Amino acid sequence: MKAMVKHLTKEELEAGLDDIRQSPDEEGTLELIVRRPRTLGREVLTHGELDTTEGLVGDNWKTRGSTMTSDRSSHPDMQINIINSRAISLIATDKTRWPLAGDQLYVDLDLSDSNLPAGTRLQAGTSVLEVTDVPHTGCKKFVERFGLDAMKFVNSVEGRAMNLRGINVRVVESGVVGTGDVIKKI
Repeated sequence: MKAMVKHLTKEELEAGLDDIRQSPDEEGTLELIVRRPRTLGREVLTHGELDTTEGLVGDNWKTRGSTMTSDRSSHPDMQINIINSRAISLIATDKTRWPLAGDQLYVDLDLSDSNLPAGTRLQAGTSVLEVTDVPHTGCKKFVERFGLDAMKFVNSVEGRAMNLRGINVRVVESGVVGTGDVIKKI
């Protein structure tokens, strides 16, 4: 029997904004790495290899493709999805549910447009990532997993400014990342 999961209300979500605003702006921590080997599949990793061609090695980004490209190939500016760990902690209510968001890197770092505009480079472990200008807004699966209020929350004016649904980055220097690694602006 499937356990019922309580989705937070708009008011409950908004009550958590102050904690999210306390995310560090220069240097944070990589809290979780999740590989998606297939659609709906999730593997929590302690370490992962980020590659300029493959993204997170073993993830389905490259083979899944994108509806945002004319030939439905993988979108180069959506190689890695990063979400703020404080935001997903609030939305998911339990760390075991974080991977359901579908992002690969979960970080305690301010992901707002004002802090990390497109073009900003981040060092994560031994890899270098670059923030792209492609918005990360969520999908039908996000609503199913976390509720309509959560989708409205992350896509509100403030939610978009803070990038509460996350950001897209591309790998510009291959390397290895591990849970607990520093992620910082460079």
